[in-house]
This record gives sequence, structure tokens and C-alpha cells, in this order.
Amino acid sequence: MPISVEKVPAGLVSLTKTAAVSLRKQGLDGRRAAVYLVLDRSGSMRGYYKDGSMQHLAEQALALSANLDDDGVVPTVFFDTDAHDAVDISLDHYTGRINELHDALGHMGTTNYAAAMDAVIDHYLDSDAKHPAYVIFQTDGSPDSRRAAEQTLCKAAKLPLFWQFIGYGDDEFRFLHKLDELAVPKKRLVDNANFFPAGKDPKLIPDGVLYDRLMAEFPDWLRTATAAGIIG
Repeated sequence: MPISVEKVPAGLVSLTKTAAVSLRKQGLDGRRAAVYLVLDRSGSMRGYYKDGSMQHLAEQALALSANLDDDGVVPTVFFDTDAHDAVDISLDHYTGRINELHDALGHMGTTNYAAAMDAVIDHYLDSDAKHPAYVIFQTDGSPDSRRAAEQTLCKAAKLPLFWQFIGYGDDEFRFLHKLDELAVPKKRLVDNANFFPAGKDPKLIPDGVLYDRLMAEFPDWLRTATAAGIIG
């Protein structure tokens, strides 16, 4: 069952209700999924941590999770040159949490998508989850290795994981558009990813608009992954 709104912290109630509206539009009332968050901390991301954009995205992810999951926790993977161990962002411990964790990691490196994706896959498989996972993957540029990132996404298409990529900044994100459009079934078993750019100031996107974008392709993936036997 989703978390009762009475148990959601006051600061997240409005977001939780807004997320519920977007889910309802897509016929996803009652759908269960674990929500993951992947955050880029390459050097060019420094400003987005300072201006609160990353904390805001974490709160949006938590509010979505309150509708889709029952534990009030979003496993979060920070990545740069490597992926860092998943940490929990929870309803009872989220205020200022992103910068607290980010600062503790120290040096900001490059942009290793594949390592971050592998960290999510490993965490999900180790969790013995009974429901699929919805992964919000935020970045502001192309990966260190495009080949490794593409191979990892294609490998992950056999698993009950949906990847929603979000681009921050003014990059053209050609590679992320490519990932979004990888051929099925030539490259991957099902279309397991979507992408949209959030612009230079992602905090300006109204929450309702963001949730509508987040849910744009998730229902289609649920149907095709179920038909393919990926989701039991």
C-alpha cells in the first residue's frame, strides 16, 4: 500500500498529492514500484548542489515514492568517476540530506553512467524486491564511456527496471536521446528508458509538469515488460 498522506511530513504533502494526480492520469493508482534516484556529481554539477536543485529533485522523488512504495525510502546513488554506495533518503530524514551526503563524498570527478547503473542493478537484485523499480537518473552531460553506458542499459532491459533520464543544463544531450531511441529488439529486449531535458534551471519546472514528464513512458514500459515476462 502507498504511504498514508497523514504519515508524510508536512513539507512533502503538497508534492505527494501532486505526484498522485499524475499517476492517476496514467491509470497507475495502486501500482507498486520501488523508486531509485541517481545523482550526477561531476565537477560541472557544483552549482546545482549549491542552488538547491538536487535537494528539490530528491524531495520530488520521495513524494513519488510515497505513492508507489510503502517504506518511505528512496535508495540514492551518487556518481562521478565511480559510483558511490547507495544511501537512503527517507521521509523521516530528508531535509538538507543531499548536500550533507554530497559534501561528505569530497572530490567531484567525471561522469561514469555505467558504474551508476550497475550500482542500481546490484542494489535492486540484492533487495529481493517483489515489484519493479523506477529509476530517476539525473545528469548534466555525456558519460565517460558511451559504449559502456549503452551496453549496460541494453543488459538491464531484461530486468524489471525502468530508467528515466533527466538532463540539467544546456547540453544538447545527443547521447541521451540516442539511449532513449535504441532499437527494439535489435539492441534491447524492450524500450526500458525515457529522457527529457530540464533546462538550465530545473527548479522552474512546475511540480505537476515534472511528474507528468516522469510518467510519460512508464505505463508503456509496464505493459511491454509484463508482456515480455520481465515483470511477473
